[in-house]
Amino acid sequence: MKQFKTIMNFELMNFFKNKIFIGITVFLMLLVAIVLFIPRIVDATSQGEEPTPIDPNDLPVVIVTAPNDVMGLVLQDVLQQAFEGSYRVEFTHDDAQSIETLITLGAASRAFAFEDWTVYTYYVKNISISDYATAVVDGVIQNLYRLNSMVSAGMTPEQAQEIMSIAPTHETINLGVDQTNNFLYTYIMVIALFMIIMLYGQMVASNVASEKSTRAMELLVTSAKPISMMFGKVLAACAAGLVQIALIFGSAIVFYRLNESYWASDEIISSLFNIPPELLIYMLVFFLLGFLLYAFMYGAIGSTASKLEDINTAVMPITFIFIIAYILVIFSLASGSVDNVGMVIFSYVPFTSPMAMFARLAMSVVAWWEIAISIGILVATVVTVGILAARIYRAGVLLYGTKPTFKEMFKMLRN
Repeated sequence: MKQFKTIMNFELMNFFKNKIFIGITVFLMLLVAIVLFIPRIVDATSQGEEPTPIDPNDLPVVIVTAPNDVMGLVLQDVLQQAFEGSYRVEFTHDDAQSIETLITLGAASRAFAFEDWTVYTYYVKNISISDYATAVVDGVIQNLYRLNSMVSAGMTPEQAQEIMSIAPTHETINLGVDQTNNFLYTYIMVIALFMIIMLYGQMVASNVASEKSTRAMELLVTSAKPISMMFGKVLAACAAGLVQIALIFGSAIVFYRLNESYWASDEIISSLFNIPPELLIYMLVFFLLGFLLYAFMYGAIGSTASKLEDINTAVMPITFIFIIAYILVIFSLASGSVDNVGMVIFSYVPFTSPMAMFARLAMSVVAWWEIAISIGILVATVVTVGILAARIYRAGVLLYGTKPTFKEMFKMLRN
């Protein structure tokens, strides 16, 4: 136990003295501070300043063409209202070739050539991901067509407008989880979990391989047991990761509370900092277990590599498994279907459950026994992998030359 404590303290101090570790932590804390103080800074610099009015002549031009002037002027008027503040709508009699030339040269941003009230051609140079123009126009002309049809059927414009303006009311009774509120912080936490486990796991493997390549391991094993060395390195890396997370997320919470009134109107940021306490506890549990599982495997693999250059190749199977889980979780989050067959299966597979089960907990309703089974399997796997990794580590730290095959590693475990 004394050897374990000595090694853990030594490795932990190496992290805290590492300039890169300190620099990254400080940089991320400053970045979080800058982002969360932006509304306060903007508010302080804009006080007493009159808002600059928007000159309609400076707005991008949208061209509208129609079979006749009456229809064209009506379309120009309703589309100008729909695009108010974003575009300047102009009605012209240009043909298709002239419109294409104007858009290609940048004289107009886009154009709508109407054949009748419900059929039009959309001209644009580049369609961006956030191009909403056709959706706006479709909604406008649909309402306009309905309004005209009602008036033609004998209704007064006022009666038709009253019918068109009726808005339904509804009440929502949520029996599960509101995925809209939980999506952002679940997404951020899954990414943070992935990056930290990958980063510190690779660090454990690199540290072991580095000691072997400098022959320092030959001196270390004479004064400490290999199992104490491995557990000391893994738990020190885990503690360093927890400290880094606590500093970054803790500073984010402090900076948010200082500027909470400036973010009150931003529902996304507000929901991000109103995470349920039980979800934070689950995140901590899955982070610790997931980190220990992968760190033990990375440490064992690192002990079999004689050079740092061999690390990336050696840990590729482990990394590949974790990346598959990460991709599945991210795609499931994006689709809103976190209870699909793949996610349910991955929730019980120990190598993927830290992310898969956590995502299901945040975005769905999971029975307590499912959580218990997932955590139980993960704990049992961590203990088993830790014991096996310690045996590989004990045999591998003094193994130089050709990297052992899986068959040879299996013999190490048997012996």
